[in-house]
Amino acid sequence: MSDEPQQRSQGWAPREPGAGPRPNPAPAAGPQTGPRPGPGTGPGGPGAQQNPQRKGKRKQRPKRTGLRRLVPTWRMLLGTVLGTALLLAGLFALGYFLVRIPSANASAVKQSNVFLYADGSQLARDGDVNRENVALEHISKAAQHATLAAEDRDFYSESAVDPKAMLRAGWNTVTGKGRQSGSTITQQYVKNYYLGQEQTVTRKVKEFFISIKLDREKSKDDILEGYLNTSYYGRNAYGIQAAAQAYYGVNARDLTVGQGAYLAALLNAPSEYDVIAHPENRAGVLARWNYVLDGMVKQKWLTRAARDRVSFPKPRQARGSAGLSGQRGYLVQAVTAYLTSNRILDEDTLGRGGYRITTTLQKSKQDAFVKAVNDQVMDQLDKKNRKVDTYVRAGGVAIDPTDGRVLAMYGGIDYTKQYVNNATRRDYQVGSTFKPFVFASAVQNGSQTQDGRTITPNTVYDGTDQRPVRGWNGGAYAPENEDGGSYGDISVRTATDRSVNSVYAQMAVDVGPAAVEKTAVALGLPAGTPDLTASPSIALGPATASVLDMAEAYATLANHGRHGTYTLVRKITKDGSEDVELPARDDVRQAVSREAADTTTAMLQSVVDGGTGQAAQNAGRPAAGKTGTAEEDTAAWFAGYTPDLATVVAVMGQDPGTGAHKSLYGALGQSRINGGGYPAQIWAQFTGDALEGTEVSDFDLRLQPGAEEMYDPGDETDDPDATGEPDGDGTADGGESAGGANGSTPASPNGRTPSQGQTPGRTDGRTQGRTDGGADTSGGTSAGSTGGTPTDGGATGTTPTGGTTTGTTGGGGTTSGGGTGTTAGEGPLSGLTPRRENH
Repeated sequence: MSDEPQQRSQGWAPREPGAGPRPNPAPAAGPQTGPRPGPGTGPGGPGAQQNPQRKGKRKQRPKRTGLRRLVPTWRMLLGTVLGTALLLAGLFALGYFLVRIPSANASAVKQSNVFLYADGSQLARDGDVNRENVALEHISKAAQHATLAAEDRDFYSESAVDPKAMLRAGWNTVTGKGRQSGSTITQQYVKNYYLGQEQTVTRKVKEFFISIKLDREKSKDDILEGYLNTSYYGRNAYGIQAAAQAYYGVNARDLTVGQGAYLAALLNAPSEYDVIAHPENRAGVLARWNYVLDGMVKQKWLTRAARDRVSFPKPRQARGSAGLSGQRGYLVQAVTAYLTSNRILDEDTLGRGGYRITTTLQKSKQDAFVKAVNDQVMDQLDKKNRKVDTYVRAGGVAIDPTDGRVLAMYGGIDYTKQYVNNATRRDYQVGSTFKPFVFASAVQNGSQTQDGRTITPNTVYDGTDQRPVRGWNGGAYAPENEDGGSYGDISVRTATDRSVNSVYAQMAVDVGPAAVEKTAVALGLPAGTPDLTASPSIALGPATASVLDMAEAYATLANHGRHGTYTLVRKITKDGSEDVELPARDDVRQAVSREAADTTTAMLQSVVDGGTGQAAQNAGRPAAGKTGTAEEDTAAWFAGYTPDLATVVAVMGQDPGTGAHKSLYGALGQSRINGGGYPAQIWAQFTGDALEGTEVSDFDLRLQPGAEEMYDPGDETDDPDATGEPDGDGTADGGESAGGANGSTPASPNGRTPSQGQTPGRTDGRTQGRTDGGADTSGGTSAGSTGGTPTDGGATGTTPTGGTTTGTTGGGGTTSGGGTGTTAGEGPLSGLTPRRENH
């Protein structure tokens, strides 16, 4: 073995880079001046000081740990931004060169929509487009500026698209603030003329690029002219010239500032903002109209002084298309409103045509409704000799209570003569047809009277005329009963039969007006119904719900309190093949308890059997219903239902020229038109015909505890606590019309007989007498009027027993209730005066 030191084998594991001894550099030549280093003291020896970083080597960055690893570096951010910008620029360039400006869309050659009955037979075809293009110089500057103020105030200075507005509109839509438009006038023109109204990404992308190209190829004036000639203004008017004629009977060049501002406001919601067709939307229309005018002032297109002189220009009465005469126009109008309000199709999309719409309307029932109105009312009018007969209008709706399908609708005399649909308008008070909602709310909420008694059909109230309500802190309120009749102590059932205002106003306070309003909305009235306010007067029906709204609410009562939104459409196809998606019909809910709905139904059966709605018995079916009359007798209602069909009928007064509401005093040769007369007669004939050939079914009711037994306060004359409210002097007023059918009192098909003591004659007097106990008792007298109605002619209330009664009841009525005292009649009616409260 050599004495030389052995090299370590290269076959061993390699050293880590930079680890282990390194060879020493060769010693410099020349003598050593210092101590010679010993073994192990060289730079690479074991005694040498280690230097992990060699001189000149860059310092390494510490590694990112924890959450810092998730934060992108500035290099990553810069790279992402640049990459995204390049990608967007590439996509923009690609889209710009690929998307071409197409030819005009089908709006110039619009197709008709076809409307069908439920059985597939044709109901109507909506006709041709009403359009007349005009040059921009033939459109008044006021109308041009109004349109810009409404839709795009920076039109002449901005680019074709507004990305900021588009993003804002998209964000509002996504976050549930409603679908909003972020489009400029250029984009809207592209959508109207070149594309369509579909809410798709593809259409939006095309609209974006076509707008940019169009802005480069056409002048702003050309684009504005195209927009004004293609926009839809309602009344089947496309373009501003057709709109100027449809709403004001003038040419576009002659439009004033106020007229131009109204037409500009219409662009936001064409049919909804037609104040003639929808007078209930007047407040919203005026707000939009003022917004337009204020915008014109802001843009210096109108001086403040001139703006202050502008008054709202009322549009003229509309006239329907000849192809939609009779009831067809009303039905098409109602179906269109249903589609747009439920956002199934918007007006512009529907207006372009090509849709085949199968409705829920049944032709046989539709024909039966028209016949009933004609037989009972329209054929009886004498327009030549009675001017008031020219005011008579009617509206009606029938709904299947089990599923909410609208089966028939009567809209008016003729769509070509009266544009407004009487079945859907919301400008006539519903009167006492609202009262059942008050009672249903009382049962639903377990409400009690002021002295702690649970409200049932047998609960006794004071029915004195103009009796101040108690427990209400909103100010004095003392409603008048119809014709000033007083009833004294009276059960809720009897107060419903006779529609006693003073009882129901007090009940509304006992339940809570806010709770009553909530119940009415739950049953089917829209939350925004005009004059639906939480006050005691809510019980008298000042709310102006439509006939359709009321039919929906009464259908809920008929369906044992289960409510489902009504439907008018069964199926829609586009160009014969593509099905349009309809809203799901699984939203049926329990609006009020079954006991609340069924107990209300039981009370409304009593109204038909022996109260103001006896004419409804002529339907030959078990029926429940309620009469109502608007203030000043401008409308009379009957709302009722069988187990199979809920129908509401209203007879209204309207000036055919001005559209103003008119009283119906003297119409059809009658002194008064009330709900128990012609509306109930129409209801009975239609219901009988519509259900002919079907099995007669009775109501299956589950009543509120305590509602089964019938109770009349006159049965307990010994009970000093029988009165609903303490009354120190023991007085009680009674005697009021219980309604009738224009002189006839039909027999009940249900095996029931009218309430005791109801006899022909109209009550208008108040009588006074003295009982043996010294207590004064006021009672009513029946003053026999023409066309008599059932009347409770006697005093009701609590009086000491053992006395004798003297006196008579005028008008042929018999006294019921056994009041003790002297009843002195005041004689027949000397005249009729308008009521100040609804019945």
